[in-house]
Amino acid sequence: MTGMFVKICGITRVEDALAAAELGADAIGFIFWPGSPRFVDPYRARRIAAALPRLVRTVGVFVDQPADYIAGVANLVRLFAVQLHGDETPHAVAAVGRPAIKSIKPGANRLEDWPSNVTLLLDAHDPVKKGGTGTPVDWNAAAAIAARRPMLLAGGLTPENIADAIACVRPFGVDVSSGVETSPGVKNHARMQALFKAIHGYHNVPA
Repeated sequence: MTGMFVKICGITRVEDALAAAELGADAIGFIFWPGSPRFVDPYRARRIAAALPRLVRTVGVFVDQPADYIAGVANLVRLFAVQLHGDETPHAVAAVGRPAIKSIKPGANRLEDWPSNVTLLLDAHDPVKKGGTGTPVDWNAAAAIAARRPMLLAGGLTPENIADAIACVRPFGVDVSSGVETSPGVKNHARMQALFKAIHGYHNVPA
């Protein structure tokens, strides 16, 4: 255990999912938005999810997609949670009907607009790529949000900067994609191992 919730996102291959799980990932993310270079077909995602250890949670990422499509994919893949990464409203998030993660950018959303049972994820804003850009968020702004409610930190996290990011922001968890890749959707197992080693190292430093 790392002492921190860790999600490895943009999974497209079963060997990457299993490696992440073995290293200690709490959750695996599948991207179901066709505009992403990490898009995975829901049937392929279902096969990957079925191979995972039971305690590893699966999260599906969607961007401004119809509610019936989201529900259909969530049921097919048996997702634990849905992550909404577009301009979805609080009403749309509430309609998901299962644990929800909502991506926001610091300063662009009022925290009180989102119910406390919605997990907020802070990521760099890109109107085209909608995430997975490798660009860090403002860690100081993120820290101000993390001090008010539990949140996930994303955006440009790598084995080299993950310990500094955690120390500055103090998030509930981290969401990593491009920082541990060889190419979009193909995870680099050595970099994933280095990421978890850095997280373990941070949490094992005496207070």
